[in-house]
Amino acid sequence: MNRLGLCQKLIEEARRCLENGDRECVMKLIEELIRNQCHDGRMFGREVADKVKDVVHELWLVSDNECRCRLLKMLKELGVSKMWIKHALHINDKARDMWIAMCKIDWKRKIMRNNVIRQLEDLLRRMGWSEVRMCESLLYYIGIDVEAFKVRGIEPCAWLNGLELLSNLKNPYWLGLKTSDLVIWRKDNKRVVRLELKTTNTIDAVFFAKLLSTIKAPSLAIEWRKAPAAKYVSKSINLVYYIDLNANAWPWPLELDGTELERVLNSLNDEELAEYIAGAVDGDGSIYRVIKDNKVYAFVEITACRNCQNRAILEILKEIIAKRFGVIGNIKLSGKSSALEFVSEKAVRLLRLIRPFVHHPLRRLRAELILALYDGRISREAFEELYKMTEYELGGPDIKHNNALAAAARAAPQTHTHGEQTTHKKELNVLVPGPGF
Repeated sequence: MNRLGLCQKLIEEARRCLENGDRECVMKLIEELIRNQCHDGRMFGREVADKVKDVVHELWLVSDNECRCRLLKMLKELGVSKMWIKHALHINDKARDMWIAMCKIDWKRKIMRNNVIRQLEDLLRRMGWSEVRMCESLLYYIGIDVEAFKVRGIEPCAWLNGLELLSNLKNPYWLGLKTSDLVIWRKDNKRVVRLELKTTNTIDAVFFAKLLSTIKAPSLAIEWRKAPAAKYVSKSINLVYYIDLNANAWPWPLELDGTELERVLNSLNDEELAEYIAGAVDGDGSIYRVIKDNKVYAFVEITACRNCQNRAILEILKEIIAKRFGVIGNIKLSGKSSALEFVSEKAVRLLRLIRPFVHHPLRRLRAELILALYDGRISREAFEELYKMTEYELGGPDIKHNNALAAAARAAPQTHTHGEQTTHKKELNVLVPGPGF
């Protein structure tokens, strides 16, 4: 049974329990509904979420004060927001807060993590550090002349803008990233969920650390890669960034079949869908240009294996993007891979939609470059000069490739080891990339 079917089944069972006057049964079923995210309209649509609210409301109406307090405490422990509770119970803020106080529930407002981070970063900036400084150091390290972009009106560190919004895992960007690079699995008898990003790439060594740090300071495992990524590399090193969270912290289904994914994507508004697409592009995607007949053609690709579940995801995404935005893509097959590809004006139209939400440093920089060219803000000659800096050198040593460990060491010299070190793997506790880069 898929997750939507499970939600519908639980709702039906809860209604039967209500009809039978079995409040304990309803309480247990509400807990299951919340744990399976059935109350989240983004996941299974507003209709299902409203039905969950109706079950909660009906239980509230037939309950005594003791049962109502137990219900509130349970919802609070499950991470349900006070706003959701207000709407479910059909009461105003004052009445809700009165019940919280009467039930002696500790629901004090805590300072938002974003604010804590902002305060710490303000302190670091007074000491001479800034995220922009870290970004510019990274770009210079991989051979990109930051000032050459700036004088032509292109901000090379624009990928940092809006990054703090990713502190909320309900941002569809994370679901998009999950369809590509982000690996998620349960551990410790399913009580903990691990989010993991792995790379040998110089840029991703900093980007992945910064990305996960919007949620929690990541840990890092260093391991030898059995098969080197390039012939000129004798040994390749993988950096594995990961964070462990409470199992309920991940708000999206861990497994999505085609029907469920289509339902989730259709429940997103236009901006949220653009965020999802940006996450997929930042993972296994590409933004680049091809020159043919002396013309510049923009390309946006989202790639997947040729014969796997993610191939079906590309087909669904192709149809939804065409229906929602009128941007037509094509599925391209090559060897063992497949790609959803947008070309020329279609790629440009898609870039205009997703640009604010693209956070991979090089992909965002290329998006800014391509749009500047198409909008006539830079000349063709300037475009080629700047674009060349972003290209990877194929078939030979390239600072952008296979230097992840060196980049991480330069970006975060304040890291310290913990646990046992082996010849193949070493774990570190990694802070947000700081002034060492």
